[in-house]
Amino acid sequence: MLDEIYEVSFQIIMHGGDARSKALEAIRASDRYEFEKAEALIKEAKESLKKAHEAQTGLIQKEAAGDRQEVNIILIHSQDHFSMAMTSIDLSEQVLRLNRKIQALEQRESQRNALEEQS
Repeated sequence: MLDEIYEVSFQIIMHGGDARSKALEAIRASDRYEFEKAEALIKEAKESLKKAHEAQTGLIQKEAAGDRQEVNIILIHSQDHFSMAMTSIDLSEQVLRLNRKIQALEQRESQRNALEEQS
């Protein structure tokens, strides 16, 4: 049973870490106003998070069915990765929305300045 918990834990760590990395890449792309790339990276992050969630759900279902799971530091660590991935994805989506607004404001300001220069 312990081997299974380690295996599942490492799946959660791997997929959660990948999701977090993709979400942070999306933020960097969004900062450069590469919105399509950012959206694609967020989509990839969500796909990785889904895989981590599926692994986690298996453990939860076993526990709910009465098959007690041994908690160890690796399992706890995997849950940290999962939580950070979820938070990073939420953050990347918010940064994407904000950067779109910033770009629109910059474009409006640029147009206003161009009109003033013509006057």
